[in-house]
Amino acid sequence: MRDNLLVFSTEQGRIKSNDTPLTRPKGDGIVRIRRETKGRKGKGVTTVSGLALTDQELKDMCSKLKKMCGTGGALKDGIIEIQGDNRDKIKACLEELGHTVKLAGG
Repeated sequence: MRDNLLVFSTEQGRIKSNDTPLTRPKGDGIVRIRRETKGRKGKGVTTVSGLALTDQELKDMCSKLKKMCGTGGALKDGIIEIQGDNRDKIKACLEELGHTVKLAGG
């Protein structure tokens, strides 16, 4: 995490950073699908992590999975969140695309 990063100054205005964007660490090549309810007021979501794709490819994959499941979802910090318990549908779709998939958690 970057702490105390200067982004605005009253003298200069917005300060643009020349830093390269933060990259996600490479995983072990296994896509993990979990069902999570913690911190979501009892509402379950299916999370998909471990996809070694670029940000744009992750957005496209998120859209594809949402359309396939017929539900909403989001992309947060490289993890795809799909509303509801759709682990079996998502697993079948990702295996069809050639990914190694594991159902993680309960």
